[in-house]
Amino acid sequence: MRFIPLSVVCGAFCSLLPSVSLFAADENWSAYLGDPEASHYSTLKQINRKNVQRLEIAWTYDAKGEDPENRSQIQCNPLAIDGALYGTTAMKVLFALDGATGEELWTFDPFEKEGNGSVGVNRGLAYWKDGDDERILYGVQNWLYAIDLKTGELVETFGEGGRIDLKNDLGIDASRLQTHANTPGAIYKDLIIMPMRVGEGPGKAAPGHLRAYNVRTGELAWRFNTIPHPGEFGYETWPEDAWKRVGGANVWTGITVDRERGMIFAPTGSASFDFWGGNRKGENLFANCLLAIVADTGERIWHYQFVRHDLWDRDLPASPNLCTVKREGKKIDAVAQITKSGHVFVFNRETGEPLFPIEEIMTPPSDLKQEEAWPSQPLPTKPEPFARQVLTVEELSDITPETYREVLDRFVTLRPHAPFMPPSEEGTIIFPGFDGGGEWGGAAVDPKGIMYVNGNEMAWVLTMVDIDKGMELGERLYFQNCAGCHGADLKGSAGQNVPSLFGVSKRISKKEAINTIRAGKGVMPPFAYLSESDAAAVAGFLFENADEAAAEKKAEAKDPNAIPYTHTGYRRWFDSKGYPAVKPPWGTLNAIDLNTGEYLWKTTLGEFEELSEMGITPTGTENYGGPVVTASGLLFIAASKDEYFRVFDAKTGEELKKIKLPAGGYATPTTYWADGKQYVAIACGGGKMGTKSDDVYVTFALS
Repeated sequence: MRFIPLSVVCGAFCSLLPSVSLFAADENWSAYLGDPEASHYSTLKQINRKNVQRLEIAWTYDAKGEDPENRSQIQCNPLAIDGALYGTTAMKVLFALDGATGEELWTFDPFEKEGNGSVGVNRGLAYWKDGDDERILYGVQNWLYAIDLKTGELVETFGEGGRIDLKNDLGIDASRLQTHANTPGAIYKDLIIMPMRVGEGPGKAAPGHLRAYNVRTGELAWRFNTIPHPGEFGYETWPEDAWKRVGGANVWTGITVDRERGMIFAPTGSASFDFWGGNRKGENLFANCLLAIVADTGERIWHYQFVRHDLWDRDLPASPNLCTVKREGKKIDAVAQITKSGHVFVFNRETGEPLFPIEEIMTPPSDLKQEEAWPSQPLPTKPEPFARQVLTVEELSDITPETYREVLDRFVTLRPHAPFMPPSEEGTIIFPGFDGGGEWGGAAVDPKGIMYVNGNEMAWVLTMVDIDKGMELGERLYFQNCAGCHGADLKGSAGQNVPSLFGVSKRISKKEAINTIRAGKGVMPPFAYLSESDAAAVAGFLFENADEAAAEKKAEAKDPNAIPYTHTGYRRWFDSKGYPAVKPPWGTLNAIDLNTGEYLWKTTLGEFEELSEMGITPTGTENYGGPVVTASGLLFIAASKDEYFRVFDAKTGEELKKIKLPAGGYATPTTYWADGKQYVAIACGGGKMGTKSDDVYVTFALS
């Protein structure tokens, strides 16, 4: 592994740095996930083990913008600054509230002037201050806005009238490609370093280059090419022209900052298309990497690649945690990264040296045409993964004999499961799932080096479809761009609040369908790179009536760079009653000592009350959103499908308190101090896993 000597970054003074966190949240929660180190940790201790039973709802804020068909969400981890709470609603409206009462101070609606509908989600905000100049920076779709903290008004001197377009500065024309700033940027000095979500399907996708902008002016400061250009490190790990045509390798989660060393840590996702890489042969740096970068310049210090030539959507799912661990009596400043497979990798923050051994495992080859799966992948020997790794007959659900028979009948039709089994046309099991082990809610780490992480243990089934087998244009484009959510059968997914497309011609006109395809709606992203005739072809396929423009398009020569496969969608594997096809636990909460790599405790997170009433031990549920840990030894988390907010004893894993929420709290909580009290706030947007949507923030305090 090559890296820049750390002296280039911070000089000899680095050896004098303190070994504990400098930035843990105290009275404020002024950065995404609490602090620049993404610790999810607060020094507040008014709420403690002795008085937690007095915890109750202090106030709620209802913006009333939820989608009536339960397709909207809130995933925002709000900021708390000097007694005020800042967050976003289901419609991406930015708000400021009195943190003690919930009284609205101001709002900013990014769609007010343009009249466009809200698309996508927002997971949080960035805060910057220089004297009296205080700004909130937040992303909405492809825009980054700068808002005056005190007034809620645009900072007109930033970019063009208060915003910049993140479709620019990517080195290609991305004007018609998907770009979403759904996760807040990281602040370092006068820079904001921006994550970005891009397309992941077989269609054209934007590259996920990492960019830093001047907070004062909005001007681009530097760009790190995550798909290297000619002459750059890693270029040889791709085909020669990949930088011109391949997308992805983006940072869609949070970025962690080591202010003292002048370093940022950025976790990247897979290259596009997620499940077939015949057009991107090679290891594909810097996809699926943890990047350590000089914050001032964008220069690489070191990197580690977790999945080579990813075919499984194994994006790094969450912000890495900066922490300090002890080894042989010495303190080491470290960075820990959770993964979707349920592993935790721990590195020396300065050098990238692994702090636990990593072994190479041999992996199966692919039988898809033109595909060349990488022959081996790295896995840490410690800590043990916090999710199961192999789905065997013994792991199939046996809640009832009928359930077992049902899932077994399907199991025998699928490709036998093994870690890194490549996608296939017969069906490949993805376990522990596309959304877990770890997910975007992230892990908490306390000053002692104890990590607290919630995980999912769900089986999903990925089935590839050869689109060269006689499909006409509209059907092919549907499979390339739409089937991932709406399914090969057009039925959608009630479990994911994705509507069926059957009968769409009775609900909207063809023109409205074309406009929705190109502009997006709700959590559905826009497919603006499709021409109007392409969108018309998709609508024609849906309406079973292609128009003249689509007919003309069909006659055109086939694109020689076209990807030959799509897939039937991101499909959780449930039994006929809606329960996961694997044995419980389905959702867990874990405490891992990063000093030793050993577990302190493990428990389930969430329950299906109807199963508990049948005498079945709480199973845990699928969960989204991370934990918060405090100096009083408490852990706060919502996340679970059963729509509860819970408090755990961080030392033992005992559940101390649970409170029903108005909707699922699929976000990471925030804790802060206002008017002499400690508060804990959670966004209750629901809308995931088939649960109802809402547009409410609930805040707790002691009675």
